[in-house]
Amino acid sequence: MNTILARLNALFAFSLSVTAAVAFACFLTTNFLDYSQKVDIDVNKVVIKNMEEFYVGDRHDLGHIIFTLKANFTPVFNWNCKELFLYLMAEYETPQNKLNQVVLWDHIINRGENPVVNIRKRSNKYYFFDDGAFLRGNKLQISLHWNIIPNAGYLWRVPGGGSITLDLPESYGTSRI
Repeated sequence: MNTILARLNALFAFSLSVTAAVAFACFLTTNFLDYSQKVDIDVNKVVIKNMEEFYVGDRHDLGHIIFTLKANFTPVFNWNCKELFLYLMAEYETPQNKLNQVVLWDHIINRGENPVVNIRKRSNKYYFFDDGAFLRGNKLQISLHWNIIPNAGYLWRVPGGGSITLDLPESYGTSRI
């Protein structure tokens, strides 16, 4: 009964149980914290263009947005927060789709890096295409969301503490941003 393999098995099972208990305690100490923060978003310029799709030949709206973003994520970081994944999302409604969500920009903040985001007049990082020609004259809500990547526990998706709603231009633009 007391062979080396039996003792190694008991030691492994005990260490696995202790590791699971420590990970669960880590999860419990940070699970009920408030991870919301105030975010200031400002849109400086919006241009809507009607572009022809390369292979299909259909025409779709393409939006270019210049935005300013200010946020301080210092209180979000704790000993269980490994990194933050920030993304700026645009939401709008069209006759074809009740809810359209497009990610315009993203950024990763690792623990130990500067948690203050101060972006001035940045253009969208990803294409802002509509699957039709419904961007002109539409209402657009832009908000910052983030995922908290923990060492152990739940992967949080937190909506930002601020958003901006704006009316898109009625006519197509011809200028570059």
